[in-house]
Amino acid sequence: MKRLLIFDDEAPVLQALHRLLQRQFTPQQLSLALCSDPLQALQRLQHKRFDVLISGYRMPGLDGVRLLAHARELDPRAVRLMLSAAADFGTLLAAVNRAGVFRFIPKPWNEAQLLADLRAALAFDPCAMPSAYELERRRLGALEPGLTQVHWGPNGEVLMPGLPPTRPDGL
Repeated sequence: MKRLLIFDDEAPVLQALHRLLQRQFTPQQLSLALCSDPLQALQRLQHKRFDVLISGYRMPGLDGVRLLAHARELDPRAVRLMLSAAADFGTLLAAVNRAGVFRFIPKPWNEAQLLADLRAALAFDPCAMPSAYELERRRLGALEPGLTQVHWGPNGEVLMPGLPPTRPDGL
């Protein structure tokens, strides 16, 4: 069973999401928790692990980007989504760069798209993501095939394909 925490300061938003998700998921598929206070949400995150987090953007005391950035520090494996009517470029950029948001869901949302985004978040495994080193290795390998394939000699030297190995004394 996956665990989802939704935090938004607007009670009607929480109620609407709750109704929608109850219709789409059984309690065995999804455990749903709601929170209207961002500071309470942070406290909850310190004591329980959630697979997916959905946060509103504009909330009193702590905006959604800062809240999700804190959540990222507490548990980087939790997949984070942002729900907001503020879709300006700065908000989107902060959500992605500072909080590592997986998807940005506009208000008012399209139910089918919101459910598709949530299902993608529930299926996403952040641990399966390649490391930054691996991504760079792939990028360089695509630019120059063979560049990242290193052949090592018996003494730890790099062997260049097509060239005979040299001796340690340079001869």
